[in-house]
Amino acid sequence: MHDPYVLEIENLTVAFDGFKAVDGLTVYVGANGVHAIIGPNGAGKTTLLDLISGKTKPTSGSIRFKGIELTALREFQIVRKGVGRKFQTPSVYESLTVFENLEMSFPDSRGWFSAYRFRRTAEVTRKVEEVAELVYLKDHLHEKAESLSHGQKQWLEIGALLIQDPELLLLDEPVAGMSVIERARTVELVLRLAQGRAVVVVEHDMEFVRSIASRVTVLHQGRRLAEGKMDVVQNDPAVIEVYLGH
Repeated sequence: MHDPYVLEIENLTVAFDGFKAVDGLTVYVGANGVHAIIGPNGAGKTTLLDLISGKTKPTSGSIRFKGIELTALREFQIVRKGVGRKFQTPSVYESLTVFENLEMSFPDSRGWFSAYRFRRTAEVTRKVEEVAELVYLKDHLHEKAESLSHGQKQWLEIGALLIQDPELLLLDEPVAGMSVIERARTVELVLRLAQGRAVVVVEHDMEFVRSIASRVTVLHQGRRLAEGKMDVVQNDPAVIEVYLGH
């Protein structure tokens, strides 16, 4: 039987000094669409992304991406398997142009030796222009990143991930600090990104989650409290009590 899940998280636990930040968590993520992870502060949302991307190693449990066990791999190996991660704070090279920021993410330009040999080919230019158009930065290619708005820097960081063609995209609070217009455009962007790849989004903004998510997992104290479509989840009495009521 064809396995519909691209990411299988089973019985995942991580403890810091005895405190279980993630506690026996099982979540399955489908191959296409947006899977949102929500929950109050301290629920374990960002820790879960840290575990998937290899930044943190679990105490026990399994994380399989396309059948490959990720817990045994290092961060750079997980990236090479096709997992891209965007952190809460955008990290772009302020003094470089948008073009240069995107170009630096091209798979062949990483590492000192390959960067030294790296040449700007027609293929690289085409890919950079294609991604820049997707993330609304086509008209800003030759501007320095420092001149971009906060929202545009978020898009640039997403663009840098897209250069690597990830099959799983992890986005941590992608609309934090954005203007109303930028948020609306980010909804469109995330929905486009989820055509042909899996996107996992951690977000506090419930309107944004409602606009993008095909499936929602609610975490509370490192455990799964509820899961399903947004309209079902938000009417769950347990969710209302611990989360939406605050």
